[in-house]
Amino acid sequence: MYQVDLPPDPKEVAAIEARRNQEKERQSRFFNVRTRVMGVDVEALNNQVEERKLQEATERSKEAAYGTNQVRYDLVAQMLEKEQAERTRRLAKKVQNFREQRQKLRNRCELDFWNSNQLWREFPAYLGDNAPYYGQASLQCFSGEDLERATYLRMQQEQFQYSLERQLQEQQQARVDENCADMLNDQLRLAMDMRAAQLAKLEESCRTAMMAATASANKAQAVKLAEQQRQEHQRQQEANLVEVQNQITSDLLTENPQVAQNPVAPHRVLPYCWKGMTPEQRATIRKVQETQHHEKEAQRQAEQALDAKWESQAINLAQAQRLEEQERLCAEFRRGLGSFNQQLAMEQKAQQNYLNSIIYTNQPTAQYHLQFNTNSR
Repeated sequence: MYQVDLPPDPKEVAAIEARRNQEKERQSRFFNVRTRVMGVDVEALNNQVEERKLQEATERSKEAAYGTNQVRYDLVAQMLEKEQAERTRRLAKKVQNFREQRQKLRNRCELDFWNSNQLWREFPAYLGDNAPYYGQASLQCFSGEDLERATYLRMQQEQFQYSLERQLQEQQQARVDENCADMLNDQLRLAMDMRAAQLAKLEESCRTAMMAATASANKAQAVKLAEQQRQEHQRQQEANLVEVQNQITSDLLTENPQVAQNPVAPHRVLPYCWKGMTPEQRATIRKVQETQHHEKEAQRQAEQALDAKWESQAINLAQAQRLEEQERLCAEFRRGLGSFNQQLAMEQKAQQNYLNSIIYTNQPTAQYHLQFNTNSR
């Protein structure tokens, strides 16, 4: 078969890589000096607790600042709601005043559908020719017969003057109300600005205090972190020295074969502690190998002798078969040759008979031969 470079299987490659990573992780756990010698890192746990407390204090300060901002926003929202309510109240009051002054019941012109006796009250029974409820169409008062024209004119002038005074009063009252509203709005804005300034100053002080606390906490944490790093470096150096001492004095770097013996299965060894075989084991293995080599050589010679025997027997059998085949062929050849000679003799005999019986019936005499020779001369 031809060897073809096939691409590797992605699943197989991924499985091999996963097993390799698991083995590296297992070796990192086994060969970690701190975990194997010192156990749990209490200092790291204490550092995590301190960092957690510092984070909680920072979160509480942030929540306090957020609460201050929320209070300020609530005050501003309440002020805006009050201003909106006051504006709505003033608008409703103006509408009510307009309705009371301009939309009185006696001044309306539309018909009240809910009062069926309205026309009877507006037009009572006949009171006289000078009754104001009857016009020219009633045939009770005609043009040129208005006897109370002066009174009507005076009443119209008084009503017009009264309307003008009311309009002036309303305009003055509107200006006064507008001025009051503007003054109230100015006072409200001023109060809101003062309150916003106070809240901004309070927020700035809180931010400054928070920044100072954060800076001091960061500085303390930096100093503490530097001290921890120094202690960690010193602890690492000591651990390295202890590890070197342990490696030098332990059985890991020695040639003690008992270290590699598996306590569960004595016939097996520990691969990560095995230092090689002893001279006795190597000698035993060499002796077993020599014995196997001799046995293999004897087996090979026996197989060669058996093969030679089978080969000679096959050669003899082939020679016997070849001789038998040659004899069979010779016999067949002799039988074929005899049959062919017999057929040939029969054909010659038949031809001779044909010649003797048909062709050579007249035998020439000596006189014929003599005459033939004369003519030929």
